Amino acid sequence: MDTVEFSPRPDQYAFTFGGVEPVLRIDPGTALKLWCQDAYCGRITSTDDHASSSLVATELNPQTGPFHVNGAEPGDTLAIHIVDLTPARTWGASAVIPYFGGLTSTPQAPTLQAALEERTWVYEYDPLAKTVRYAARGSDFHLDLPANPMLGTVGVAPAQREVRTSLVPEMFGGNMDTPEMRAGTTCFLRVNVEGALFSLGDGHYRQGEGESCGTAVEGAMNVTVIVDLIKDDGPAWPRLESDEALCVVGSGRPLEDAWRASQVDMVGWLQELYGLDALDAYQLLSQIGQVPIANVVDTNFSAVTKVDKALLPPAAAYEGMHRRLRDAAGSLGSINY
Repeated sequence: MDTVEFSPRPDQYAFTFGGVEPVLRIDPGTALKLWCQDAYCGRITSTDDHASSSLVATELNPQTGPFHVNGAEPGDTLAIHIVDLTPARTWGASAVIPYFGGLTSTPQAPTLQAALEERTWVYEYDPLAKTVRYAARGSDFHLDLPANPMLGTVGVAPAQREVRTSLVPEMFGGNMDTPEMRAGTTCFLRVNVEGALFSLGDGHYRQGEGESCGTAVEGAMNVTVIVDLIKDDGPAWPRLESDEALCVVGSGRPLEDAWRASQVDMVGWLQELYGLDALDAYQLLSQIGQVPIANVVDTNFSAVTKVDKALLPPAAAYEGMHRRLRDAAGSLGSINY
């Protein structure tokens, strides 16, 4: 297996999906060892740093990429298997940002409320214990929490020459912010342009479902992925497979539209896997589906429809691509499942 290492210079960060020239061209089956900057572009480093004075609005959520996958054509399926996510620093940061988050007035849902007080938290990451330390700012309270490294953003260039900010989740993937995007997961995305032009980033050392305040424990990340290509019809919405579950991520506003998108595509996936008609798949999903909320803070909200594979007969989604990539990951010597 070919292995390519790439760490972007600041002038190589991508802040959109679409509209960016590829940084590298790779063949299907390539392993990539990458470094990703944090969502703040490295501008928040202490509790004295506040978003309003430290961040640059046009330089948020920097992505590593895009990568041109040789042979990828519109309609194909791109498979990205996450082998390893290792925090690149011994600290991560989270913040309350003015008019951003799930429990404040926002530009999309304005009220007469003033912005919440700005506050920044810095979490110490212990690489041996694999924990992050929460330390309250307004009281003497701290708590060590298990780290759950994940990527907030994985996506490809959109269709129809669209250019979308890296802060947005949509059918092309993007800023979905689901903890399901972790090591051991394979992400399946529909290719919209020649070469797919996929990017990833927005490392989180820990995040709860929903990302309530709008920021996780944001941190730079060392990322290892294997990228492959399936010459078959790509899914309408991002699909994820791990050893334990099948997931579909739908994004939109209101949240119920994101939920519907993920549900409809999961109905279709169950039809493909088990030869069911639409109503039988709909009925089955109604009894076995779970719906973790990925985010309620981004430009579009994201909902995940999740099915426990233990409840279903074995089935080889995409001709067993997840299993093949998982087995191939063993040759890299850095699996972190």
